[in-house]
Amino acid sequence: MRRGRLGFEVTIEGDLVDNAANVELLRRLWLDRSTIWGNDLGEGDPGDFDHGAWHIACHLAAAAGVCLAADGRLLWLEVTHNSADDTYYATVSAQCDVGIETWRAASAEGRTLLQGATVLGFVEGNSVGRTSARVVHDPPTRFNLWRRQDFDQPVDSTMDGGKVWEHWCTTRDIRPSSVIGTSVLTAYVSLVARLGDLFPAVVARGRNDYAHPVQLCAMVHGGFVGERSAVTGLSPSALPAIAEELLRQATPKSALGAVRTLDWSAPPRYYMSSRRIDRWCPSAVIRDQLGRSRAG
Repeated sequence: MRRGRLGFEVTIEGDLVDNAANVELLRRLWLDRSTIWGNDLGEGDPGDFDHGAWHIACHLAAAAGVCLAADGRLLWLEVTHNSADDTYYATVSAQCDVGIETWRAASAEGRTLLQGATVLGFVEGNSVGRTSARVVHDPPTRFNLWRRQDFDQPVDSTMDGGKVWEHWCTTRDIRPSSVIGTSVLTAYVSLVARLGDLFPAVVARGRNDYAHPVQLCAMVHGGFVGERSAVTGLSPSALPAIAEELLRQATPKSALGAVRTLDWSAPPRYYMSSRRIDRWCPSAVIRDQLGRSRAG
C-alpha cells in the first residue's frame, strides 16, 4: 500500500518496504525545498543544504535498534561502514561461538537471524566518541568542507564526534551522483524496514531544536513515517554511564556489550544519552505541529 504525499510503499502494518523506489522517495523528500526551507532545514553552514539532507537525517542514520532473536540472542542492527569500498549498509550483529559476528541485514544469514525476531527498542546514535568509518580521508570538497576523519574522537572526548557527526558529513550530499550518500540512504531504508515505523519517529523526537519537530511532521505528510508512530506516548530512558561509554566505541562488540546491560522489559524502549535526554520532544508538541502544518 502507498502512504502520504509521495506515496512511500509500506506494509499493511504500516512499516516501510525495503526497495529501491523508497530509497529514491526518501532522497526526494530530504532534498525537497518546497516544504522545508530556510531555518526549518536546521542549523548548518552556507552550502550545507545545497545538496544535503535536512538536519534530522544525521541523527536518524546514526541510531540503531535491538531485537530479540527467536533463539534468545540479542541482535544489534545499525548502519555500518564498509571500509573495502567506503560505502554503508544495514547490518545485524550477534554473539556466536567464535565471538561477535556481523552480517548484512539483507543477506541470507541476516534474514535467517531476523526471522521471527522481536523488536525490543532503539538506541540514540553517539554524538561524541568514535565514528564507524575508521581510516577515511575525505577531501574538503566532498561534503562541503566537512570531513569524517575530524569526528573520530577518543571515547573520553567531549568534542563533537561519533556517528551523528559522521552522518552529518555523509548526508551533505545525497544526490544520485554521490555513492556514499546514496549508500547511506539505501542502508537507512533497509534498517527502517526491519525495525519498523516507530524507529524513525521516536529517534526524530530526540531533539526539540534544529527544527526537528517541523521536519518530522514533513516526513509524516510525505509518507515516510506514519502519524500514529509520530505521536506515540513512548518516553525515553537515559543510558547508564557504562553503556554510554561502550556505545561511544562505535563497534558491534561494544554495542552488544552495552545493550546487555539495559532493561528491555515492556518493549519498545528508547535509550538516549543522558547529556541530551532533556531535549526530548513530547507528543503534544508533534500533534500541535501536525495541526499547524495541515492548516498552513
